[in-house]
Order: sequence, then C-alpha cells, then structure tokens
Amino acid sequence: MTEWDIKKLQILRTLSERGTVTATAEALLMTPSAVSQQLSNLAKQLGVPLLEAQGRRVRLTDAAHLVLRHAEAVFAQLERADAELTGYLQGEAGEVRVGAFSTAVPALVVPAVRELRQEYPLLEVRVREAEAAEAYELLLSGDVDVALSLAAHAPTARDPKFSRFPLLADPLDVALPAGHPLASAAGLRLADLSGEPWIFGGSGPWSEITLAACEAAGFVPEQAHSAAGWTAILAMVEAGMGVALIPRMAAERGDRAGVVMRVLSADQPRRHVVAAVRRGAEEGRAVGRVVGALRGAAAARR
Repeated sequence: MTEWDIKKLQILRTLSERGTVTATAEALLMTPSAVSQQLSNLAKQLGVPLLEAQGRRVRLTDAAHLVLRHAEAVFAQLERADAELTGYLQGEAGEVRVGAFSTAVPALVVPAVRELRQEYPLLEVRVREAEAAEAYELLLSGDVDVALSLAAHAPTARDPKFSRFPLLADPLDVALPAGHPLASAAGLRLADLSGEPWIFGGSGPWSEITLAACEAAGFVPEQAHSAAGWTAILAMVEAGMGVALIPRMAAERGDRAGVVMRVLSADQPRRHVVAAVRRGAEEGRAVGRVVGALRGAAAARR
C-alpha cells in the first residue's frame, strides 16, 4: 500500500499555493533544501514524479495535482476530526481566532463577541485586523480560524480548502461636501457625479470596488486624491476636495458635520462580505458558534 505522509503532503500543498520552493520554505519556516528533500522523499514514497523544472522554477506535475485533489479530502477530514475533538468538550470553552478587515471589526465582529460573551463566557474570541486578501492567507496558514473578507477577493465557492458563508451586502453611499450643489438633490444617481473629482485608494480592494461601481454606472472616475483610510477620505471630502464612495459600515464610524452622506436612488452599488473557515472546521461547535454569531450580527444590520 502506498505510504501517505501528512507532513510532506502539507509541504506539497504549500508549494502549490506559494509557487516557489523559496516562498514555501519561508511560509513553513524551513530551508529550501529541506523543502526539496521532503518533496523528493514524498515522490519516492508515492512512486510518481511530483515536480518538473520550468526554467529556474519548478511546476507541479499532473500526478502532483492528482495527489493534491485526494490530499484536500484528507485535510478536510482531519479538520473534521479536530472539530469533533473540540466538540467533545461541549464547545463552550476554548479559543477561536478571527481575522477581519477594518470596517468589519466594529460592525460585525464586536457585536458577535458581545453576544458570545453573554452566552458562552468561557469561549474566548481573539481578533486580528487584516486586509481582506490577507485574511485567507492567515486562514490557510492556521493563524486564524475564521476569516472575514469581501466576496470579490475571496477564493471561489468551489475551492476545496474553504467553506464560505455569505454575511452581508454592505451598501456604498456617496460622501459629498455639505455645501455641494447635489448634496440635497432628489433622486441622486451615481452617474450624476461623473464629472466630479473623486477620492479613493491608489490600489487594492477599495480602488477596484470604486472603479467597478463607477464603470457600471457608465463612467470612469477622475481620481483627484488617493487615500486608503476612511478618516483621511472623509476629511478631504469635508474640505471640498472631492467626493467618495463610502461603505455604510465605515460611514458609521466617521460622522462629520461638513459631510453629507447620500443614499443612491437607483444604482446603489454594494460590497459583499463573507466569512470563511477551513473546510471541515465549521463542524466544530466553537467555530460554528462564532460563525453563527457573525451571521446574527449581519442579519441585525439588514
């Protein structure tokens, strides 16, 4: 019978994710030579070539991809086993680590933690703020147990490594200076602001969301200023330097007298917030309770 080594399979999986032996070694706190040796030993154990040279890099063979398809089922089953062991202790004690992007922390994570503290005081939730894309790296590496991210930057629902749970469609409102001619206009549409100077990040998820929303409304926004933090963006709007799309979850944190928040009447864009866990881990009671509390916090905002 073929010998399957879980540790070596994890190294192969990480190589598939990271792309290079060096990056794999850094992620696993190993040396590149140790990574290469472990994968060579795995290939001998399985009796199939796993890597082939591609210039200065290596690529996974078809056999390696076949091995990984089966390995994902093994990893998921191990997560289920771990979840059941945790459930053996009733799931009312222990620790669940949550990684979430900045605006999701006060809007979703904090209300969920408050609810859990009342119902399960021995269940500890540790929160780590992380960029939407980074949350999945932390989840895959085991640094967090639950990741909150944006659907546009999350792995697809078909990814065998994760189970995803839709949480919320967060509306995007327009921030205008208080004295702007359109601040009190009836039936405001995003297209009405096509000639305005815009404020949004130079790169990353929020830049992409703003550009996609404006392009869907029929125009490309002129970026007058670049900022990533909501405090900075709202300060510039208040100063009359431009307009901006603001997620409703973020707008609640930055109330300013000189800024008017307008709900778009017909073409209001939304960003979709999702939670994810490593596949199989959702069967653990503690993780399941945290996901349930997050879904409850999201439902309360609808």
